[in-house]
Amino acid sequence: MGAAVGQCLAAAGHRVLWVPEGRSPASAARAEAAGLTGVDLAELVRSAEVIMSVCPPHAALDTAREVARAGFGGLYVDANAISPATAREVAAIVADGGAGCVDGGIIGTPPVRPGFIRLYLSGPRAGEVYQLFEDTPVDTRLVDHASQGAGRAGGADSAGGADSAGGASRAARDGGIGAASAVKMAYASWTKGSAALLLAARAMARAQGVEDVLLAEWGLSQPGLEERSARAAGSAAGKGWRWVAEMEEIAATMGAAGLPKGFHLAAAEIYRRSPHAEAAALDAVLEALRSAS
Repeated sequence: MGAAVGQCLAAAGHRVLWVPEGRSPASAARAEAAGLTGVDLAELVRSAEVIMSVCPPHAALDTAREVARAGFGGLYVDANAISPATAREVAAIVADGGAGCVDGGIIGTPPVRPGFIRLYLSGPRAGEVYQLFEDTPVDTRLVDHASQGAGRAGGADSAGGADSAGGASRAARDGGIGAASAVKMAYASWTKGSAALLLAARAMARAQGVEDVLLAEWGLSQPGLEERSARAAGSAAGKGWRWVAEMEEIAATMGAAGLPKGFHLAAAEIYRRSPHAEAAALDAVLEALRSAS
């Protein structure tokens, strides 16, 4: 996703830097294909006006701390799948280092074509980041405090959210830091949460010896679920390790809103138990889910 977003900015005429240290050859190949320039962190901090963090959610705070320690004083955009509370913690970290912060949430898939990536933005300086993506394939949407909605120009689609009572909650509802993350948390709570539930249901049926009966019933009353469960297994194996922390962030967001958080903690465990292999078979995934290890 980071390479795809960077490619969109590079195609719009911006010089886009990235830090290859510690990254895999596959990441390096994607960055090169996207037209990104590899530099070390010191050069990135010296040269960049805007730094955009797109990483697995468990690394969001450490990435912000690393950039703050390096003395970055520009605009920091956190576009990771984190809770509104974590987004505000990121903002405080980079502010201590002298930088401004914009809260972001990405929804979509990496192909660089119009309509595939939506970037929700919130915070007092969100408009600056919005302008960076004008005339790119990224559909950038401001979480607008005036309309309580989100749209490319502050439209009327319902969005926003809150993660606690008091000032922090009001800040999110007013389009402040945390509002874009709330959109991402609510969206992923269904997409990735329901996929985890589907895998758990099929694994339970297998454990009870009734999987064939369940699949036959799905064919009658819920057509498409068998195929969807197979796709969910492939995604859990290939990418589930990145979703463990995301489910935990959603659980924290649910809990802060006074909602039950146990479901998404269980979803995190589903993804934690999934085998980490791009080509893991459905059977291997379902068997792994039944293992407490």
